Amino acid sequence: MIGSVRGSVLERSATGEALIDVGGVGYRVLVPLRAVPELDPGAPAFLFTHLHVREDALVLYGFPTRDERDTFETLIGASGVGPKLALAILSVHPPGALRRALLDDDLDALTLVPGVGKRTAQRLMVELKARLEVPELEIAGPVSGSGAGPARAEVRDALTGLGYAADEVREVMAQLPDDGSVEAMLREALKLLAAAKGERIRA
Repeated sequence: MIGSVRGSVLERSATGEALIDVGGVGYRVLVPLRAVPELDPGAPAFLFTHLHVREDALVLYGFPTRDERDTFETLIGASGVGPKLALAILSVHPPGALRRALLDDDLDALTLVPGVGKRTAQRLMVELKARLEVPELEIAGPVSGSGAGPARAEVRDALTGLGYAADEVREVMAQLPDDGSVEAMLREALKLLAAAKGERIRA
């Protein structure tokens, strides 16, 4: 079992694959999309890994933190959750945000994951709650003064209310921190969305 890799990044792709040189051997590693920007070609890299064994292939998955690797392994132990879906979930939600969504019964957060609809989200909610057992104090994030819910959920709702598409909301939410005030996170989200729009116009 390969538990981790340490080496230098040879290349990376926008789809979440990185090639890590370890002592002259290149390991192809699939990583959460949130981790891709951190894997600069030529830079050193360390990833906690999970080797997934299939009948036709050995696939190596890599994660910046042990918590992400452990959460990935918990996810793939759930009924109907394979490595592809587990990686997609972690590409959108870091472990802390995922646990917070489960704690708050936030189905909308789960549906931000590509390929997850309401029915799948409901099934995942029940399945994962039983598996991701974390004390409430560890996962409860800051809430706004109105008590309406976690800051990230409020920011997501606000962006949706402003008319941004689900894909745009999903991409910007993946770039925000796990916690913070609603106001600060919303300002940062709007800045990121404006920058992305400017890049599309220039292209």
